Formats: sequence, C-alpha cells, structure tokens
Amino acid sequence: MTTEQTGALPGLARLNNLVRSVRTPEFDGITFHEVLAKSALNRVPGQSAMPFGWTINPYRGCSHACTYCLSPETLILMADGRQKPLWEVRVGEAIIGTRIDGTYRRYVETTVLAAWNTRKRSYRITLADGTEIVSSGDHRFLTERGWKYVTGAMSGADQRPFLTPNNKLIGFGLNGLTETTQPQYFDADYRRGYLTGMIRGDGMMISRDYPQRSGGGSTVRLFRLALADVEALNRSRLFLEQEGVQTQTRPFAVATDTRRAISSIYSGKAVNYKRITELIRWPESPGTNWHAGYLSGVFDAEGSCSQGVLRITNMNVEILDNIQTSMVALGIDHVLEAARPNGVRCVRVTGGLPMRSRFFNLVGPAIDRKLSITGRAVKSDAKLQIVSIEDLGSTMDMIDITTGTGDFIANGVVSHNCFARPTHEYLDLDGGKDFDNEIIVKVNVAEVLRKELAKPTWGKHPVALGTNTDPYQRAEGRYRLMPGIIAALAESGTPFSILTKGTLLRRDLDLLEEASRVVPVDLAMSIAIYDHELQQSVEPGTPSTKARLATVTAIRERGLNCSVFMMPILPFLTDTKAHLDEAMRQAKAAGASGVLYSALYLKPGVKDWYLQWLQGERPDLVPKYRELYQRGAYAPKEYRKWLAARIHPLMRAHGLDHRREDPATGGILSTALSQPASTPAPGESLIAAELPPDLAPTLF
Repeated sequence: MTTEQTGALPGLARLNNLVRSVRTPEFDGITFHEVLAKSALNRVPGQSAMPFGWTINPYRGCSHACTYCLSPETLILMADGRQKPLWEVRVGEAIIGTRIDGTYRRYVETTVLAAWNTRKRSYRITLADGTEIVSSGDHRFLTERGWKYVTGAMSGADQRPFLTPNNKLIGFGLNGLTETTQPQYFDADYRRGYLTGMIRGDGMMISRDYPQRSGGGSTVRLFRLALADVEALNRSRLFLEQEGVQTQTRPFAVATDTRRAISSIYSGKAVNYKRITELIRWPESPGTNWHAGYLSGVFDAEGSCSQGVLRITNMNVEILDNIQTSMVALGIDHVLEAARPNGVRCVRVTGGLPMRSRFFNLVGPAIDRKLSITGRAVKSDAKLQIVSIEDLGSTMDMIDITTGTGDFIANGVVSHNCFARPTHEYLDLDGGKDFDNEIIVKVNVAEVLRKELAKPTWGKHPVALGTNTDPYQRAEGRYRLMPGIIAALAESGTPFSILTKGTLLRRDLDLLEEASRVVPVDLAMSIAIYDHELQQSVEPGTPSTKARLATVTAIRERGLNCSVFMMPILPFLTDTKAHLDEAMRQAKAAGASGVLYSALYLKPGVKDWYLQWLQGERPDLVPKYRELYQRGAYAPKEYRKWLAARIHPLMRAHGLDHRREDPATGGILSTALSQPASTPAPGESLIAAELPPDLAPTLF
C-alpha cells in the first residue's frame, strides 16, 4: 500500500516541480519525493580532479536502509532456480511463487513488489526432513489442509487456523541444506573441480607431434572449449584466468534455425596446455568444494534437466565414477542407468524435486536455463511433517515481503505474504523531519536524458553514475530508472560507468551486456570491508561483502569487466596487512578486473558522524583519529605513503594493480570511475562519502 503525503518539504515545494511525496511499507521511515527533473546530465567542474566530465544522479539521498515476519537467513527460491537468503532479496527481483492452474498448483515466476523490516516474537518450526524455519506467529504456510498461521487458538479473540505437529507443509524442503552449505564459488578447489568437469566433459585437449622429412619435427598443443551457453563459457574463462591461464575468444559456429550460436575459448600455448593439464588432474583426496565444482562443471558440460529429471551423460568410465563419488560425498541420491547401444550411460538424480533442489544449491551450475522449475506441479514426497513449533522467547529482526502471486518459497516450503503494517504507522508523517530519510526521485530522468543526448552539441563524453548517490540503492527496485538510463546512453553511443554497492545491478546485466557491445561500459562494486562483523557495524543496511563479491562474479561471468573499489581504507581497522591481503584474495577470487583504493576521507558532516560511531564501537581509537585528521579531511601525506607501500605489493602479488594513482588522495583511481561523495543517510554506510567533494551537480 502506497500513501501520498500532503505536507511536502518546503524547499521542494518552492521548486514547482514536485509531483508527490509518498511512503510505502517496504521503505519504513523513508519518504520519496517524486520530482520532474529539468536536466539529467551534470557537468563536473573544470577544476575537479575527478577522471570524468559528466554525471547522472537519478536520486538525491539514499535508501540503502536495512530490509530486516521471516528470519533474514531464510532461503528464498529465485526465478533462476537458485536460493539465496531473504536479506539478499531485493524489490524488483524475480522469484518463484505458485498459482492454481486447473486442478494443480504450479510453480510460477513472480516479482518482489515490496520488502520491509519488522521486529516480532520468533518461533522455530522444525520439519521431519530437518528443515528449520524461524518466523513470527502471524506468518502463514501452506499445508495439506490449506493456509495456516504459525500460532493461533481454537476459540476466542485469537481464533484462527494454526499449525500443529504432524501437519504437513507443501513444497520440497531443504533436505539438510543451509546457507552455509551453499557452494563456495570463490574457493580454488571449487574452481579446479569445475574446470575438471567442464574440460573433461566438453573440452578438447590436442597434443600432436609432426615429424619433418629433414629430421626433427614440431609439436602442437591446443586447448579449446566451445559452448552455446555463454554463462558456462565465461565462468570457464574466468576460472582459467584466475589460475594463470589466459585464453582467447572467437566464434565457433553461427546460429541456424535449429541451433544456437556457439562461441569458444582457446589457447595454443604450450605453457597453458601444461597448466590446464595440471588443473584437471584427478585429485587424490578431493574436498567438498572440489566435488561441488566438479559436478557443476560436468553438469554444465553434459547435464540435462528434462521433465524434472536431472541426468549427466557420458561414456568415460573415470568421469562416470567420479560423478558418482562426488554425489555420494554431497549426499545426493542417484542411480547409474544401463548403457545405451552406443555405450553412453547416465547418472540420474533420484528423489524428485527435493533432491534436485539439493543438487542445484550444493553444486551451483552456471547455466540458468537448466535450473528453472517454472510450470512444474507443486508436489513431492519430501518429509515435511511438522515435528515441533518452539517459542524462542525473544523478539528479533525479521523481513516481510510482498509478491505478485501473494506467496513465495521459503526454505523450500510455500509461504504466504506476511501481514502488512497497520496503516497508522506510516500515515502520521512530519514532512520536515529528518531530511536524510527524504529521498528525491527524478521520475522522468530517462526521458529528459534522451532529449539531452539527442542534441547536436552532445559530444558523447564518458558519463559516470554513482558519483554522488548510489544508482542501485533499494529505491531503484521500486522506480526502475536505470534501465531507461542505460538504454538511452547506449543508443546514443555514449560511454558510461557505474559504481555501486547495490546487488540490484544484477537485474540489469542483460541490458549492460547488450550496451557493452556498442559502447565502452565500466562497472565497479564498492567493497571496503572484508570483516563481516565490522562491515555490519559500519555499513548497516547495505548488502554484505559476500553478496557484493557474488555480484562481481556475476558481472564477470557475463564477460564484462568489474573493478572493486576498496574505498575507504579505515586507519587502524582495515589497514592491517592481514585484512588487506584477505581483501585482495577475495576480490581476485571473485574475478575482479582490478582493485582501486583510497584512505578514509572525512569531510565536514561525515567526520562528526564517523567519530560518534567510533566512540561507541572503538573508543580507544578516537584519540588516534583526532590526531591523524587534526589538519583536515585528508589523512596525512605520511600515512598515505605508508599505506601505498603496504598495499601496492599486495596488489601486484594478486594481479590486481591495473590502475593509476590519484595524486590528491594517494589512492588508486580508475580511468572512468570515482567513489560517491554524498553524505550517508541513517542506515547507510558511515563511510559512503570519502573522496573530496569536487562535484557540484545541479539537482534539477
């Protein structure tokens, strides 16, 4: 439910371009002021040190607030067949819901329309297959006898249908799966397992000696992998690159009426052939991550999922034996089917949708089209009887979402939309209260941009997004301004760059990939802190480091470059060699094209805020910070030199030193991007604005 606010901010009312001010339940505490922008392109002042001349800021302010009636760790089934924790799910994302079709309830794709945080008393529901769900008492789940609340009563004011032991929930359950058992895509064992399955399953390794009449001879070493599915090809290329093997890409076969286009990666270098041979050697004692990677690779290469039946086909005994060994290691039920007349055999996953879901989530294949369950009937033999319902005796942060179908799949069971908040909680508004929670939205920005880019005087200069406020903040899930902006820039031939903390960027990867074919596109994720507890303390409400690194990988798997902005480095907190080395390792493992860094910049306004946070969390560091920043907003030149001497060798060691140094801050800048320079809103990072405020963009 969206409510329109009549008492707009006085400053906006004077601009005569305010459309309306609204609040919605998914953005608790935030008011959106929808305005008609007069311009979209902002010129950067000529004296600025920023390495770009133009910016676009579709929002003013930031809605990166936390989205915390289910536990935030509940796994939600996404439209591509993968599952991810509820706290990672964003408004606008495609997920799986259900719909009645004739006599069957079927899985269908739907969209997250709203998401908001709440605090409620928590209950743990345990099912016979081991699945656990933490929710509020008001949450509803689908049972064999219809929708039931977690708690209720047979009579009185609380009378309503409620769950009891031996009720059976509808779905497929988790079958022992938890967030912590998701595949570790950044792990070296997973990468090597994936390459082993993919290359042994579908690659070509040629080693031939050619004698010459005059004596001697020559040797040809060739590696080639040709695939129609670009996701798997890009993952293979990326994993090889991370193992020191550079490959080239070229078309392999053109598309026909009956066949998709096929591309290939290849290398004719002997050193690369030798390295690949080492990478795909059968390990003596493979670990869990290798098994997961191997099954992912061989499934992408030789697997299928037709009519709900998952099979991996091959005729090589070693490959088949290792498929079965890996499935045993991951607890995936399967059978080896009898050989066909041509000698080919299939390893088939048994156990229906519950085991198929376990396979996908433990293994993590790259090819999305093989994962979808859209259209399948909602039925399974999973043991989803309720064993217990336990009052945990505490109030905790939970997340409420609304979807297009009115339901979603939570921890493998069909879950109803939660209760909306009572209307009175968000109707009594004070238009002038807490301006940091008032987000200005330029609802017509794409339309205005198209007109500006069509002018004969526009020189197709590089344009940067994310220099002032994050274009993929949570509000973008509601307003969807970026698709229009991306299309306008690409169609006009204008190069552009995007810097963001928001994992919502993944929604637009198809558009960005298409745009990159006609104009240069430079993407970067801002990931400053690699200690989870510190990151949650300093950056409450922003996507986790893990989620942002996964976004880097998703970008790179599309064949796009993606830098990691390690900005800012926090003195005495994230400038240790151990933290920096681990940060570089994780960025490299995620596939980052390069790392950019800068020391903490404390401009007026941010400095007081940051020191207040520091006083509460690390009071021992306050005197050190006051001394370090006593002369102004910049860290002293001596500290920046010390930091450069510490971080540059690490960047070189991890192969991430592909950028130039910024003379103003002593940090590294890309050729097209810079860190945002806006003041953080409550719930946003305390350190979202660490580069000098050289930009003075016109708002309207």
